[in-house]
Amino acid sequence: MTAVCDVIVAGHICFDVIPRLFGSGEDFFRAFKPGKLVDIGEPAVSTGGPVSNTGIGLLKLGVRTGLMGKVGTDFFGKAILDRLREMGLERSMTVVEGEHTSYTLAITPPGTDRIFLHSRGTNNTFGCEDVNFDAVAAARVFHFGYPPLMKRIYEHGAAELTRIFRRAKEVGVTTSLDMALPDPSSPAGREDWDAALRRTLPFVDLYLPSGEETLFMLDRPTFTRRRAEAGHADVLDTLHIEDLQTVADRALAYGAKVVVLKCGHLGMYLRTAPRAALAGFGACPPADLGNWAGRELWEPAFHVEDVASATGSGDSAIAGFLAAYVRGLSLEECLKYGCAVGAFNVMAFDAVSGIRSWEETTAAIRRGWPKNPVPLVERAAGWRRDATTVTWHGPRDGRA
Repeated sequence: MTAVCDVIVAGHICFDVIPRLFGSGEDFFRAFKPGKLVDIGEPAVSTGGPVSNTGIGLLKLGVRTGLMGKVGTDFFGKAILDRLREMGLERSMTVVEGEHTSYTLAITPPGTDRIFLHSRGTNNTFGCEDVNFDAVAAARVFHFGYPPLMKRIYEHGAAELTRIFRRAKEVGVTTSLDMALPDPSSPAGREDWDAALRRTLPFVDLYLPSGEETLFMLDRPTFTRRRAEAGHADVLDTLHIEDLQTVADRALAYGAKVVVLKCGHLGMYLRTAPRAALAGFGACPPADLGNWAGRELWEPAFHVEDVASATGSGDSAIAGFLAAYVRGLSLEECLKYGCAVGAFNVMAFDAVSGIRSWEETTAAIRRGWPKNPVPLVERAAGWRRDATTVTWHGPRDGRA
């Protein structure tokens, strides 16, 4: 069967309102007090969440894309559908009466991490019946995003998540999963994510969360320790390479074939299973299994001088990675496209307008775009930097 879509993106979708803030992050937090009027600039308004951010990113990169999310008939729901309709992407969305659409107020103080005021809305009732598996069977890749922000998906040990991925594998598609970081004290944060992923990852080919999310879910003591060490700083800067190696190995042991841990301004860490474990990739296997088997790499992030906002940067990085993957590019090239699209994303205030075309992205990579340093790898034993590609090869890289 000829694929109708290269990639179907399902899961969480919302409407984002992102006010423009002035001054530094410290200025903002000093001014943000009860009873005080804080002067802000014009807002960016856009669709948000991985269904929108990764889906629209893929479309802009020239990939045939379908979306599966859930909205209400309220103002935000209509705004989301109008935006998707402009791009020809609204056909598989579920629209329900009597539920409010998910929305987010994203607070992005300059120079510091984001704060999200988020209402989950219809994402909380999204379930397996909202996935059109006939359409999934006609695609090459099925990508699902943000289960910790979707109540029916994460409750009862994330049984619905496992059900969705089991069915996706049964129809023969290649599967991909992204996560989100819940509040540790929330119901989602109190779920046993280690057990949930142990049940789900046997049906996941490409596991593409952030390093912080994966520590939270698979090594909570280390996550808690690193967050305490970071204080008000970025927890990424307190990570040790051994932290990421431990959780990536655990994800591979649970059944994932490729594990990519997004690490923001540091780049992407990757581990892949041995060649014998890479069978069963589904409709879109790697073009060269030898290139993908038994790898350990770190791709540094591309340097961005002026970061406008990091909203949606992880979703965009996944779009870049998957856009290269479905084109049959090498593992090293997929990582570079992931980092490049993520870098373009942070140059814009919203989650998708900074993403360039495939041709523009390729040209930027080939021009020799400078890379950020990666201290946790540079000081680690056994890592080697390729002077030509600027990619770091780990001690367990089969091609080092």
